[in-house]
Formats: sequence, structure tokens, C-alpha cells
Amino acid sequence: MNAPSPDGFAVDVVLVNAPEEDAKRIGRALVEKKLAACVNIVPGVKSIYRWEGKVEEATEATLLIKTRRELVGAVTDAVREIHPYTLPEIVALPLAGDRGNGAYLAWVYGETSVQ
Repeated sequence: MNAPSPDGFAVDVVLVNAPEEDAKRIGRALVEKKLAACVNIVPGVKSIYRWEGKVEEATEATLLIKTRRELVGAVTDAVREIHPYTLPEIVALPLAGDRGNGAYLAWVYGETSVQ
């Protein structure tokens, strides 16, 4: 596990791909529940993947979810509940402890809460 930033704010970016028509609903739910401070939605992502033995292609949206590190499990659970896929992609990337705008990291903490 990465150390928190020098200011003490451990923030992760969680990546989720979803059908474009579901992305806004997922992002809004995470922010409303205070599990994420901000969710960016990048539409038009072309995904190629193997599923059930076949190579598939889909156009999806990527959600960039900014949250406290300790909320990644709750974010994962919430996405699983809302997401239409049987096996949604949910990947958390830790921000390096000395990277990023400290004021922004503090804002992420202020806009999220441990439930």
C-alpha cells in the first residue's frame, strides 16, 4: 500500500468501464453517496476483450473516480450493485504520495466520507 501524501491524504483513482447510457447514473450515485468527490466520464472508449471464450468489442465510457483510499472497497461494492455487467471492470490506481495538488487531495477528502 502506498503511503499517504505529505499532507496525509491518500487518494486513489478508480477506473470503471460501463455502457455509455449507464455511466452517468453510476457516477452520480457515487458522488451523491459521498463515495467519490468527482467522477469524470470519458465517452467513446473502444474496448476489445475476451469474454466466455470469444473476442468481443464494445463502445463504452470510462469513469475516472476520485476517492479516498479507504473508500475503494465501498466504491467497488456500490459499482457492483449498480453496474449492468456480470463482471464489471473496477481497477484502483493509487496516487503516489508526493504527486498531485495537495489542495485538490484535501478537497477529495472533504467531499467524501467513511460511512
